[in-house]
Amino acid sequence: MWVYGALRLRDGQELTLTAPSRNTQGYLQLLYAVDQANPVGDLYLIMDNLSSHTSAPIRAWLDEHPHVHQVPIPKRACWLNLQEGWWRLFRREALAGQTFADHTEIELASRLATQQLNARAKPWVWQRPPPKPQHYRHAFVYRI
Repeated sequence: MWVYGALRLRDGQELTLTAPSRNTQGYLQLLYAVDQANPVGDLYLIMDNLSSHTSAPIRAWLDEHPHVHQVPIPKRACWLNLQEGWWRLFRREALAGQTFADHTEIELASRLATQQLNARAKPWVWQRPPPKPQHYRHAFVYRI
């Protein structure tokens, strides 16, 4: 069982789908769902370098949908993908400490975790947090 996801940065909402395997067909299902969820304006999809993201059926689908643009992440630069941070939250919410008997339980856990995370979603911003102020324990005064 594979979980596909798409994070909308402007409001922090996530779209997840489950599929039996990680392949072109599962990724096409995600593209259809993302296109339906965002009917207006251009879409920029930031992708890792998985081969199913650039297969012939995907390229054909992108040609039919010119408002959808794929932007690949450079190799060895996964920190640029904000989706990875969301996956960390998702794994903790849906999968941590769980044992699943079959794929329907994984689908249910995935759906519930996505709903819970979307209920408290906030916009995602890629930046470094501001540094914490330093408080000095002792102040020394040097006099000449």
